[in-house]
Amino acid sequence: MAHRYDSNPFDEEEVNPFSEPAVRGKTSSQSSYSGGAFYTTNPGSVAPATNSRLSPLNPEPADYNYGFGATVDIPLDPSTDLKKKEKELQAKEAELRKREQEVRRKEEAAARAGIVLEEKNWPPFFPIIHHDIANEIPIHLQRLQYVAFTSLLGLALCLTWNIVAVTSAWIKGEGVKIWFLAIIYFIAGIPGAYVLWYRPLYRAFRTDSALNFGWFFLFYLLHLGFCILAAVAPPIVFKGKSLTGILSAIDVVGDHAVIGIFYFVGFGLFCIETLISIWVIQQVYMYFRGSGKAAEMKQEAARGAMRDAI
Repeated sequence: MAHRYDSNPFDEEEVNPFSEPAVRGKTSSQSSYSGGAFYTTNPGSVAPATNSRLSPLNPEPADYNYGFGATVDIPLDPSTDLKKKEKELQAKEAELRKREQEVRRKEEAAARAGIVLEEKNWPPFFPIIHHDIANEIPIHLQRLQYVAFTSLLGLALCLTWNIVAVTSAWIKGEGVKIWFLAIIYFIAGIPGAYVLWYRPLYRAFRTDSALNFGWFFLFYLLHLGFCILAAVAPPIVFKGKSLTGILSAIDVVGDHAVIGIFYFVGFGLFCIETLISIWVIQQVYMYFRGSGKAAEMKQEAARGAMRDAI
């Protein structure tokens, strides 16, 4: 019973390296390890103490490939790869510089020849034409150019509403011929107006060209005549009710009141378009006469006639 409170054999033994060996033997009990069990030499403890620790794992060779066994190719001389990539980048840079110089040379040649490169930017969601009044038209002419552009958009609105009204009349039994004519007016009218009179006016204001003014006056008078005829819609010129003029509206309103209202709205749109067109051509003519372009146009016409005669 004297050794009832023996020390724990698993506790770490504190050993003072400066103490005498005999003292260390007296103060601590000796223990030995054999076959996974500890044995103490203390005479009071005769039973072996079982080991609660797990046996250590067998050492494995270090593997830095995470078990895949793939070899890692490390270039012994990385400077060669860097030089190769540097040469490739220099070659690409030289090619880009050459292309840039070629494009710049073509742009300069076009500018010397008077050719203006027009980038399509309108309408913004689907660019189909070039239109930049704020940057390309002189300030004192921008208001007039904007009104002319409103006239072009007004014509598009008139022809679109004309299709709506004529389609409703066709559904009510007026015949399919008037619907086909309305589609033809729309398809031919809007692109024709842009090419024949709006673009010449835009270029005339931008480049101050007398020849473009002449093209504008010629075809804008045709545009104005079409708007007047469409507002009236005489049956002599336009067979049936293919245009929403006043005469077609009066004829339709007696049979179908709703369709007649559609035709009267179209008549009002054509009247507004006619008034805007009259104001535009009047203002352009006043600028044309006041800027001296009329005399320049006469001189150009005389020189052209003389060249033709020679």
